[in-house]
Amino acid sequence: MTGKGLTILGIETSCDETAAAVVRGLPPGPGEILSNVVFSQTEAHAPYGGVVPEIASRAHLEILDGIIGRALDDAGLTLADLDGIAATAGPGLIGGVMVGLTTAKGLALAANKPLLAVNHLKGHALTARMTHGADFPFLLLLVSGGHCQLLGVGGADDFRLYGSTIDDAVGEAFDKAAKILGLPYPGGPAVEAAARSGNGRAIDLPRPLVTGHNARPGADFSFSGLKTALRLAVQQQPDLSVEDAAASFQAAVIDILADRTAAAMEMFRRDFRHAAQNVLVVAGGVAANQAIGAALDRLAGVEGFAVKIPPPRLCTDNAAMIAWAGLEMLAQNETAQPFNQMLSQALAVSPRARWPLASAPEAETGNPLRR
Repeated sequence: MTGKGLTILGIETSCDETAAAVVRGLPPGPGEILSNVVFSQTEAHAPYGGVVPEIASRAHLEILDGIIGRALDDAGLTLADLDGIAATAGPGLIGGVMVGLTTAKGLALAANKPLLAVNHLKGHALTARMTHGADFPFLLLLVSGGHCQLLGVGGADDFRLYGSTIDDAVGEAFDKAAKILGLPYPGGPAVEAAARSGNGRAIDLPRPLVTGHNARPGADFSFSGLKTALRLAVQQQPDLSVEDAAASFQAAVIDILADRTAAAMEMFRRDFRHAAQNVLVVAGGVAANQAIGAALDRLAGVEGFAVKIPPPRLCTDNAAMIAWAGLEMLAQNETAQPFNQMLSQALAVSPRARWPLASAPEAETGNPLRR
């Protein structure tokens, strides 16, 4: 490993962003983002109110080469200057994952560079190391359109699942709430914007698993019942404003996230009682929601946790996080096994629609195919 750090090209095509980035650094970070190119397909999918897999994979295939070329040009580098090439190998829309992973395999073979097959969730999980130099261990709240999990992160390959969604992921719930309220896609930002001028107590929405006869100890999430309750409230109260409905929905989500995170904080303190500092990292697209971030910041202050949230552009899907995760993998393996063995193992990796970050008695049942 050189003192100047490792330089990694990252490729991300797991959903509806086609992305490539070049990152340089050494664990634990922070790292330097030399380039970060993201092409969003939001316009192409907006008429359908969600991501259409066939449209997404076709778009990746058509533009990925150009996106990679631009990322290298922006960084002022060629393939020969890289220490490795990282690509998302799952979880995600299988067609899109295939495009990115196959492209990375071809580049790695052509340039004779290590190939790092990255779990997309690990990219989100380790982003705070790239941006903040976050030390292990830390508690991770991963909130996105396809995932809602709380994990204790003891190392780059040490993930302990404390709780996950038993139905919808939180970002998926935001998208469905937006559709109920007649708001545009993507739903998360639209609901957040409407909620700013609404009354969060306008309607009494449930907090599944948190209150009432369905209350459950632990750190699992449920959002399906909340979505249904919102739809019924809108149908039964025709005079209800979109702003009040959005604010009430968002307030319920915040209460659920805060309650479950508080439970996970206790689990984290149990597992990592010798941690120098208790840290909460929030990652995934929903981490860009400012109201949620503010609520978690208040909770962390009460519980004695420091909060680290990457910038919004690095919370949503991007290739810089994939490059950094690959960098951490390469730093671990650089002296552990011969290059040829490492490359052959990576080339044998198949794309995965599902790829749990941590094992648990009950695997997450949320839709893995959304960001």
